[in-house]
Amino acid sequence: MSVFTPSQPPAGLEGGGPSGSLKTKRVVSVSLGSSGGDFSVSAQYLGQRFDISRIGVNGNLEAYARKLRELDGQVDAIGLGGIDMYIFAGGRRYTLRDARRLAENVSQTPVVDGSGLKNTLERRTMEVLVNERTVDFEHTNTLVVCAVDRFGMAEAVAAAGGAAIYGDLMFNLGLPFPIRSFANVRWLAALILPVVTRLPFSWIYPIGEKQDKAVPKFEWAYRWADTIVGDGHLIKRHMPAEAGSLSGKTIITNTTTPSFRDQLRQRGLRRLITTTPSFQGRSPGTNVMEGVLVAATGRRPEELTVDDYNWMLDELQWKPEITDL
Repeated sequence: MSVFTPSQPPAGLEGGGPSGSLKTKRVVSVSLGSSGGDFSVSAQYLGQRFDISRIGVNGNLEAYARKLRELDGQVDAIGLGGIDMYIFAGGRRYTLRDARRLAENVSQTPVVDGSGLKNTLERRTMEVLVNERTVDFEHTNTLVVCAVDRFGMAEAVAAAGGAAIYGDLMFNLGLPFPIRSFANVRWLAALILPVVTRLPFSWIYPIGEKQDKAVPKFEWAYRWADTIVGDGHLIKRHMPAEAGSLSGKTIITNTTTPSFRDQLRQRGLRRLITTTPSFQGRSPGTNVMEGVLVAATGRRPEELTVDDYNWMLDELQWKPEITDL
């Protein structure tokens, strides 16, 4: 498994970015999740300064749309948090109806949902972990809580070999059918995504306060796995509640908060690996980092290629963040 890294920077970042620029760019992630996860930080990337913040609307779609209209034209990039607009699976791109409707509230500012980084940064995460022998997928059990949401990571798990369970039917649709073959993930994606993407998003993913409500489900799969991969909200919502229930295990995810990390410690988790850098003890969603990279170039996300993202990730000397708990 390897990632081609281009030698040329994307347009807008020739020379590595306008080092020393006085303008601070503003990136805001508007999330369907709880406002309890809000944060605001300042950081420097690619020779530029950024103010980065998250605003949760507690599952209120009207408030979400209103906030998007308020920010349009006032910031350099807007992240759609707590909802995906695009899902890439089996070489196809599927658009979620609810997310598209929300994005239509913005006409000026670039809008990102994190899917550009899920297809690049998260693949690189798995490459680094395999090449540096940090995680041995080939000889251990891996639970991917939702493969279609993290298709790049799921594909990398399959390529590495080893026993795996893909929990799309279990954790998204509540059906007691573990998928044990990645070929079946591809087949199911082609079969059900055209239908699922038209459903209300709240039917298939926890939003607002539901993200903080524990509903342990299919706990046997957590106990079977040595490594658990995927969306932080799904992992947190359905993981076993008992102390020590994650003893010795590794979780690979993002969207972590200090309280989530405390819960993982209480359950005895051995190691937490996040794909995005930590701000104030939390690792934000991929939409936040994608917003930073898009704002850095001054271009729209549809104008950026996989090679562009890979060049910027190399400039950042990016690596997954590993925390021993």
